[in-house]
Order: sequence, then structure tokens, then C-alpha cells
Amino acid sequence: MASRRNSSNIEPILAALATMQANVDRSQKTQAHEFLEKFQKSPAAWKETHLLLSSPNTIAEAKLFAATTLKGKITYDLDQLPHDSLSSLRDSIINLLVSFRDGPRPIRTQLCVCLANLAIQMLDWKNVLGQVGSAIGDGAGDCILEFLKILPEEVTEGRKINLTEDELSKRTTELLEDNAAQVLSLLIQYSQSSATAASNPRLYECISSWLREIPAADVVNSPLLEAIVGALSNDDSFESAVDCICTILRDTREVDESIEIIQKVYPRIISLRPKIVEFADSGDLETYKGVTRIFAEAGEAWVVMIARLPADFNDLVESILECCARDQDRDAIALTFLFWYEFKQIITLDRYKQARIHYAEIFGKLVDVMIKHLEYPTPEGGNEADLFDGDREQEEKFREFRHQMGDVLKDCCDVITVTECLGKAFNLIQSWVSTYGSQATSTAVPHWQELEAPLFSMRAMGRMVSPEESVVLCQVIPLIVQIPDHEKLRFQAIMALARYTDWTSQHPEFLQPQLKFIIAGFSHSSKEVVRAAALAFKFFGTDCRKLLEGNVTELHSFYESVLDSLPPVSQEEITEGVACIISTQQTSRIYETFKLYCDPVIARMMRRADEAKSEEDNTPRLAVADYVQLLTIFVQNIQPYVSPQEENPAVKYCQEILPVLSTIAENFTNSTPILERVCRCWRYMVLSYRTAILPLLPTLAQQLASGFENSRQGCFLWATDSVLREFAVGADFVDPATSQAIYSFFEQQALAFLRIMNDLPADELPDVIEDFFRLLIDALIYYHQQLLVSPVCQHIVSASISSLTLQQEPPLIATLHFLRDLLSYGTDHPNSSNFDQQDSHARRGNPPQFQEAVKAMIVTQGEPLVQRIMTGMMFTFPRDCFQDASGVLLALFEVLPQETAVWVKGTISMLPAGSIRAGEAERLMDAVGAKVQGGDLRKVRVLLQDFTTSYRRRNVAPREGLGRLEATRFRFSG
Repeated sequence: MASRRNSSNIEPILAALATMQANVDRSQKTQAHEFLEKFQKSPAAWKETHLLLSSPNTIAEAKLFAATTLKGKITYDLDQLPHDSLSSLRDSIINLLVSFRDGPRPIRTQLCVCLANLAIQMLDWKNVLGQVGSAIGDGAGDCILEFLKILPEEVTEGRKINLTEDELSKRTTELLEDNAAQVLSLLIQYSQSSATAASNPRLYECISSWLREIPAADVVNSPLLEAIVGALSNDDSFESAVDCICTILRDTREVDESIEIIQKVYPRIISLRPKIVEFADSGDLETYKGVTRIFAEAGEAWVVMIARLPADFNDLVESILECCARDQDRDAIALTFLFWYEFKQIITLDRYKQARIHYAEIFGKLVDVMIKHLEYPTPEGGNEADLFDGDREQEEKFREFRHQMGDVLKDCCDVITVTECLGKAFNLIQSWVSTYGSQATSTAVPHWQELEAPLFSMRAMGRMVSPEESVVLCQVIPLIVQIPDHEKLRFQAIMALARYTDWTSQHPEFLQPQLKFIIAGFSHSSKEVVRAAALAFKFFGTDCRKLLEGNVTELHSFYESVLDSLPPVSQEEITEGVACIISTQQTSRIYETFKLYCDPVIARMMRRADEAKSEEDNTPRLAVADYVQLLTIFVQNIQPYVSPQEENPAVKYCQEILPVLSTIAENFTNSTPILERVCRCWRYMVLSYRTAILPLLPTLAQQLASGFENSRQGCFLWATDSVLREFAVGADFVDPATSQAIYSFFEQQALAFLRIMNDLPADELPDVIEDFFRLLIDALIYYHQQLLVSPVCQHIVSASISSLTLQQEPPLIATLHFLRDLLSYGTDHPNSSNFDQQDSHARRGNPPQFQEAVKAMIVTQGEPLVQRIMTGMMFTFPRDCFQDASGVLLALFEVLPQETAVWVKGTISMLPAGSIRAGEAERLMDAVGAKVQGGDLRKVRVLLQDFTTSYRRRNVAPREGLGRLEATRFRFSG
């Protein structure tokens, strides 16, 4: 009868697990997942998991679920059991581990974790290793080794265990430090017991784990070192032996303290060098990566010694270079990149100048190796259109990999000079031209990969080249602009030239051939080449603007001829290039040139706007948004210097286009892309021309206000923010009346937002909420004198409390930041950068009337605010919001400590019945009260963080709602 009753208890669990694995609809899987999650946190799970694990008829998947659940219970819910029952729990887990000692391994692993976590928390269990070892027996080496491996890992991660720091520290000493010598002796005995034991990968995993406690010197000076090196010759133990050696190497990073270990290990590492050739020739990728990793980790660990004693460690650096050179598949070479970077960082110091000279030849060879690896593969089928034979993943991996190798080439530039590295690329280009240049035709370019690789290397090294370089570039650039018309060659040549525009600005004689080459790229049949040409033109326009200022009229014809054929990103790039050139014009010509370029863009925009009104297709709307973006780029880059007393010619043109943009915004209130681009344009008008935009301000403010009210899009608030900051109280050239008008405009936007919040629930307005509270953060900085004493502030706080019901991170972060800043005005030193005018090093004090205003708001709204913050931390907030949420609680305690403690206590009392442990609330509030009494408020923050984190681990939000903690809907009648 009991057996049947036990069976019936686990049947719903088995059914839910079956549902999770079955091909059923999402709602059934969701229901099953919620059932299993609730089960895992219930007290009944202690018994049911044992039944599942003990039942001979339970499938392995269900037993693994049970073992995983038991691990979670021991880690987080051990307090659900009486203390005197822990011995029985320990014995039952040991018995289960004995029954699974031969596998399946995943279940055995979870049971080992269970036992390790229980050992950490059972403070009165002293003979852990002896009792577990005798119970499992000598014939189950893998099981004992796995438990030994897991124990240090779990102790190290002990912060998730519910122990005090002192208890955890003492337990760490008892379980690890006191047992280290015994474990070392045990591992030595096991490694010598048989050839099978010496090649057991679990042995080396266990050694790696215990190297947290056992000094590396003890392992190196024991027979285990021979065993580890010998294990590299066995396929089964190779990977774990590599991990073990690398762990030892990482322990020797403090080279001055580890000289004896290095002296003993270094010859064993160098003895592995023949394996580089062996593994490369065998084609076994994993073993080749393993040996490369050993040499690279040795280099990283001993990089200081390598720089101090170049002759003694030369073989190691050569071995790492050989690993790079022989890696034909380019899968292992990335393991060496960190070493080359750290090595570069060391030997470029003046004190290691001799080492830099010594290793110069190796770095020169490294440049050759890297450029060779940059070559595209030759397709096996001969299809030049598919160089990777259809393997798109491999192609993407190669593209990413090339840029990483480019970083290594930059490191080489630092060591052996840019000129020498560029010279190697130039020699390869020159060699290809002399060997194959005459054979190239419009349809075929022989061995193009050998030319494309050095071109890419030049592109990669471009950032390292000084504009004053005078040896290589003046020879190589004339060659680049004459390369054959092959898609990948033309693309790489254009991208390489784009890297040297700063150099070209100092060498104007090379500009026109390059510009002609770039402009010709816009006519190429390849879209990739056209995109590269647009990007290159942007850089030429940006860096060579002074040289091109006389070409502004003829470039307009070019701009008009290519604009419509380019994709949006390339349109933006070429626009930025011409905008930078326009910016160099004399002030008297800015207006007409601005108009020359932008009027045709506006004409295109209006044509597409007319189409967008009549068509349901979204394409014309997106085109309108793209054209607005081009106007914004002109506004961003054309910023003539004009004295405040003179009319700004750029503002004069903006005054002409403002009504056009307003019309666009009014006609497309439902198109988010258009509205965002229009607001962005308006925002940059303010940022670019600052107070010169004052003549446009009344119209602009009106459009921002009406646009927000009609569209309910947050982008209008984003644009409002720029106006608020630019015309703040005390800003240069801004009179007090203007600043006051701007504040009134801000309040108008705030009231509009509050009305929207009244009409719609917060979860339908996440983007608007984010933009509004980011606006408020600036309002507090620049207009806190008006805002804090305004009646609207009370309603804003209510809206912020309602916004905390959201679960998306960006709006929550914005709201929490606003609350932290607001609450800081209830203290002597608010979160602002205002300094005293008499003493620039002294922060300006916060007047009492502002502190009292904030305290009055907290008194009326502090209780619901605490409820929302703590409910969010316990149930709904994303993890990245915890720091700011606890910061709000800390701020509340700093302003009104006693009242906040009462609100916290009240919130905890409203939690669902049975969700907190007996006496837990009382212990928390006693600790909080003691910290408040002692003035240690930051410890209060830690206490509440720990409580809410622990509560969240143990509980899920009730499906029937949060009861008395459920949020109320925001209401506003203003």
C-alpha cells in the first residue's frame, strides 16, 4: 500500500517531465515547467527526489532531474529540515552515491555536488573525506576522484551557501586546508597504483581542482609531475592533463616567488616541442590545440622572465611562433594572441630594450606568419565565387579571425617599428606585381590571395602609422591605386586607402589618384566594393576636408549622381564626407552650400512622403526617415564658428527646413522611424548651434509639445532633453526669462506624460517611460529649484512608483536612477556636480527647503515606494537592476531611517503565507534596527539585498497574484 502511495506521489512529476520532452504545444510545456518549478521549491521535494532516485523503474532523465533538484534543496532550502535530521540526509545521499558510483555519470556528478554542499553546511561533520571514502570503497576510483574534484569547487563558490563569513572561512580550513596533505598523498598513491590509473582523466581533473589548496611546488616536486607529462601521450587523459599543466603554469605567474618551480617545469615544457610537428602532421586538431595552449599559457605566465632572460627563454618563444606557423587550419593560433599582446606590453618598456632587440627577428617572422595566414583559401572545386565550398560558418569565422590577427600585427608594429612591418607588406605586394602583374586580365587574376593578404595587413596596421611616415607609403600607395580589377582586391585596396587618410592629409600630392580610385569604386558591379568606396569617401572627407574645400561644387554633382543608387548606410557615409568638406567653407558661403546640397535631399524626401501617404507599403516611410537622417548628418557636421552677435548661416538654413520637418512629423504620427529621425534632427540642431538656435526655439518647443501629445512617442522627450540642458538656468548667453520659459515647456511635457500614464498601463509605455525619466534626471540637475517645490513633482513620484511594475531593464534603470537622484535632495549633498562659486573645490550645500520638500513627498509616498522596490527585488526586477533598487532603499534610509524601517517591516508582513522561514522576518528587522540605530546604513542595504536575493531563490511569484503587494494603477486628473 505504501509503495503504491509513493508511486502515486511521483507520477505527476514523471508526467510533467514527459510533457517537457514531448512534442506538445507551448501552453502545456509552460504549465509543466511551472509545476516542476513549484515542486522544486516545496518541502515535499525532499522525499520525492529520494523516491525518484531509489526507484528501479524510473528513467535516467527523471533521476537526473531528481538529483539536480536535491542539489538545489541542499544549497538553498536546507533550513526546511530539522537540524537533527541532517545526519540521516547525509547517510541517504551517501547510499545513493554508492548505488550510482558506476554511473550514469551526470547523476553521480549531481550527487557528489549534493554531498559536497551538505558537507559545507554540516558544521559538526568533521571526518568528511574518511567517511565518504570508506562508504564508497576502494573499487570505485572514479567516484571518489569526482567527489574530491567537486569539493574544492563548491567550497570556493561558497557565497551561495547560507553561512556567515566566519563559518565559511572555518569550514574551508577544515575541509580543504586540513586535508590538502592527505589528498596529495592519496592522489600520488592512486597515480602509482596501475597504468590505467595513471591515464585516468579524472585523476588530473582532481589535481587541477585541488591546486586551489595544494601548493603547485608540492605537486611539481612529487611523482605527479611525471604522471601529468606522461598523460599527454595518452588520448584519454590528454585533455585533462593539458588543463592540469596549465593550472600549474597559472600558479607560477608570480615569477620571483616561483623560480624553483619554473626551473623544474621549463625543461618539461620545452621537451614537448617535437609534438608540435607530430600533431601538425597527424592532422589531429584537438591535440594540436592542446600543445599550443601549453606553450601559450607558459608564455603568458612567465612573460616577465622571458623579457628578463631572453637567451634562457628563447626556445619557448620560438616554440610559440612554431605553433603559429604550423597551424594550417588556423584553429589553434588564436590561443597565442594574448601571449603576443602581453609580451609586446613588457618588451616595449625601456628597461627591456635588450630583450626587444633580441626578439626582433622572431617578431619579424611573426609578421610573415600572420600575413600568410591572412590569405583566403583556394577552393577545392575551383569555384572562385565560393571560396569556402558552401561552409558559411567557416567563412564568417575566417572574417572574424582576420581582424584578430590584425591586432597581432599592430603588436608587432610596436616592437619592430611600423616601417619594418609595412615594408614586409610592401615587399609582398611588389613581389606579386613583378611576378603575376602582367598575367592579370579583367576576368582572371592569378594567385590573387597572395596580393589581397598584404593589402589587408596594411589596412590592419593603418592605425599604427604616423602621418609623418615617409619611407613605405609613398612607394606603396601608387601601387595600390593600380591593382587589377578583382572584387576582393578592389575592396581591400579601397579599405586600405581609407585607413591612411590622415597620412594623405599631410601628403596632398597623393590625394587625387586615391580620390579618383575611390570614386571609380562607386561604379563597380560589386555591392561590397561600392559600400567600401562610400566608407572610404567618408574618411577622405573627414580627414582631407581642407584639401578638398575647393572641390565642393564639383563634388555636389558626384553626390547627386550616386546618392540614389546607394544603400542607406552608404548614403549616410558619403553624406558625412561631403558635410565635413562643406564645414570648411568660409562663413559667407556656408548658407548657399548647405542649401545646394540639402534642397535636393528635401525634394526627394517630400516625394517619398507623398508616396507614403497613399501607399500601405512601409518602404516609402522608411525612405523618408532615411532622408531625414541625411539632413541630420549635415546639421551634425556643419558647425561654423560665428560670434553670438552675428546670424549663424547654418541656423538660417535650419529655419527654412524646420517647417518642412514639422509637416513631416504632423503627417506621420504613427510612424516611429520617421518621428525618431525628425526628433534626432531637431535635437542636433540644438546640440550643434546651441544658443544660436534661440530664434527657432518657440516654434521648436511648440512642435515638440504637440508632437508628443499627438503621437505619444518618447523621442519627443529625448529631443526636449537637449533643449532643457542647453537653455538651463545660468547657461552662457541665456537670459533668466528664456530659462523660465524652458522650464514651463518642460512642465507641459511632464503633464502630457502623466495624462498618457493615466490613459494607458505602464507595460504599454516602456520606451516613453525610459525617455521621460531620463529627461527628469537632467531636469533635477538644471531645474531642481523649480521642480522640487512644484505640485507636479508629487505626481511624478507616483508615476515612478507605477513604472516599477515593469520588467524591462532600460525603463527600470532610468526610473531607479531618477529616484536615487530625487531622494539625494533630501540630504545635505545631492547627486549633482554643482560647486560653490567662491570655492571651486567645495560642493554647494542643499538648501533646507529642498530637503523638506523631498521628505514631505517621501512621507506620503514612501510606503508604496518601498513595497514596489522590495517586490521587484523579490519577484520581477532583472538582476542588473538590483544594485540601483537597493540604492533607492539606502537613500530612503538616509533621509527617513525610522519610517523606512517601519515600511520595510510592513512590506515583509504582506508576503504570501509560508514564503519566509519562521523567525526570519524578526531576525532581519532586528538586524536592520541595530544598523539604523548605529548609523551603519550601508550594512542595511546589504542585509536587504541578501534577504531579497535569498527569498527570490526560494520562491516564485504566485500565479494568483501578489495579494496585498499587488501594484495599483496610476491615476492623474491634471
